[in-house]
Amino acid sequence: MSKKIISLVLLVSLQFASVAFAQIKPNSYAVSSAHELATEAGLSIMAQGGNAYDAAVAVSAALAVVEPASSGIGGGGFWLLQSHDDSISVMIDGREVAPGAAYRDMYLDEEGNVDRDLAVNGGLAAGIPGAPAGWVYIAENYGTLPLSVLLAPAIDLAANGFPADEKYVTLLAMREEVMNRWPETAAIFMPEGSVPEVGDLIVQTDLANTLRAIVENGRDGFYKGEVAELLVEGTRAVGGIWTMEDLANYTVKERTPITTTYKGYELITAPPPSSGGIAIAQMLNLIEAYDIDEMTSVERTHLLSEAMRRAYRDRALYLGDTDFVDVPIDLLLSKDYAAGMRTNLRLDRATPSSMLADDPDIWPEGNNTTHFSLIDAEGNMVSATLTVNLAYGAAYVPPGTGVLLNNEMDDFSAKPGAPNAFGLVGFEANEIEPYKRMLSSMSPTIVRSPERVAVIGTPGGSRIITMVFLGLLDFIDGHGPDSWVSLPRFHHQYLPDQISIEPDSMSAEDVAALEALGHKVQEGRRAWGNMHGVMWDMEANQMEAAHDPRWSSGGAEVVPVKR
Repeated sequence: MSKKIISLVLLVSLQFASVAFAQIKPNSYAVSSAHELATEAGLSIMAQGGNAYDAAVAVSAALAVVEPASSGIGGGGFWLLQSHDDSISVMIDGREVAPGAAYRDMYLDEEGNVDRDLAVNGGLAAGIPGAPAGWVYIAENYGTLPLSVLLAPAIDLAANGFPADEKYVTLLAMREEVMNRWPETAAIFMPEGSVPEVGDLIVQTDLANTLRAIVENGRDGFYKGEVAELLVEGTRAVGGIWTMEDLANYTVKERTPITTTYKGYELITAPPPSSGGIAIAQMLNLIEAYDIDEMTSVERTHLLSEAMRRAYRDRALYLGDTDFVDVPIDLLLSKDYAAGMRTNLRLDRATPSSMLADDPDIWPEGNNTTHFSLIDAEGNMVSATLTVNLAYGAAYVPPGTGVLLNNEMDDFSAKPGAPNAFGLVGFEANEIEPYKRMLSSMSPTIVRSPERVAVIGTPGGSRIITMVFLGLLDFIDGHGPDSWVSLPRFHHQYLPDQISIEPDSMSAEDVAALEALGHKVQEGRRAWGNMHGVMWDMEANQMEAAHDPRWSSGGAEVVPVKR
């Protein structure tokens, strides 16, 4: 059968999938998020008649309160919205942007090296937040309920408190020293002067008041007026460069999702300034020519790692904010381009990353985001990944706001070829410019066939892309969300030139076999990621939801509906 006929058959199949999807309605709705209280917030909104987009606002705001290590009102995110009938297919880009006074070399010291402390801690590390603008935009353009209802669970959690969980305490302990630099931050997150115990009540009165200001005044409650003044004053007091104009001028963007096909499945995923959608599509395009089902575990790991290596190489060279740089999206997504990438891929030998570099001489030697997935009773879906970057972001709260700032400026390329906190490198496409969005690895994704649909995503810094890649392959292999979120994980990001694996996730024999192929295998000290997935089996009309077992705080629940 010719490639043209195969493509036509696949297109017709996917068109039937869209028709079938639109005609069937689920007999339940479901949410999976990183915290059970946030999951409850989303479920309560849908129980009140809200749609998936309403629920997404409620879950996002609740996570901003109960999981401040990973997301928050001082951060940003991507919300992938997909309606049951395809009338809505859009990514809401609430990514942070560089302040107007930002400039390319702002984190370089006198010797031209990146000052890591300035790039990740305190006011200068923070981009202009996009999360609250994203909430308001989604509510006003896609929701059905008022902000007073959607933000009510978050306000209650902030005002009356919630018990600290294991993740909250563990990640706070990692950042305790930095957070103690600023009394306002320490008073909120360590009210007794030290890291709280699991179960201790965390109350955030100022944050509750900031959330109320958004209810009363919409986006102006955050980006103008008293809250904005406090944010600017507090940020500049510790070396930041924010202005009132920076906040007032922040704009939410609607982006067209990246789409591709793989063996009868349709992928809908994040476009730039996310690097995830393009990278995942490239990896799928590259491996599609191989029968991975017939491969041994070593052969499959080798092939997938080689696909990861090549996608991350292109990430470093070409990807950035498309409002500022010309990203060759069509070329990178082309099946022909993938065929070209395969020409130097050997199944019997690892390809050294130095052989792929545009200019190897310029390269040096050398987890904290959140995600939720949900489907409502009409079949509408949201896959959302939110972040403040590193654990507890910049570790600084401008007094009187309760807003923990992000440190997303570190996601820019502070210096060509210099790695950021996640070891990712970049060049001019992702250099710092005023009002530019920094490149992200966040990869909210939806995958569907005529029979099943998956909503999937995870935090994990530079490893987000490969975790989603492995999870969606597991879905395509016929497994449900309990399997996707539990998979042992491996990762290759081009540089450093190694396969990273989770502890005890690979046998010694497989490690030795990969090393014999020329790979370096590096076992990590701890597990990574916090994946959350929802699956709708349209043939059986059954919903499943699961949260990552690596953290106990997650919540995944399916609620039946009566029609």
